[in-house]
Amino acid sequence: MQSADIEQLIRDAMPDAQVFVRGDDGVHFDAVVISAAFVGKTPIAQHRMVNAIIGERMQREEIHALGLKTYTPEAWAALSA
Repeated sequence: MQSADIEQLIRDAMPDAQVFVRGDDGVHFDAVVISAAFVGKTPIAQHRMVNAIIGERMQREEIHALGLKTYTPEAWAALSA
């Protein structure tokens, strides 16, 4: 599995999301996901949303590990300021 594949999976399920995925060994990845769908949700709930999208691939061990950072657009803008 490639970083671009994971990005596309997340974007397909969350069309409004900005998604950035890095990983160079094909099984360990880090992702940043920014989405308005996260508004009002706890960080755990946000991570569960993303994990639900890629969970099947993790069960099949196509993805061994995914470091995940999730942000609302407002929180992302605050980080960038």
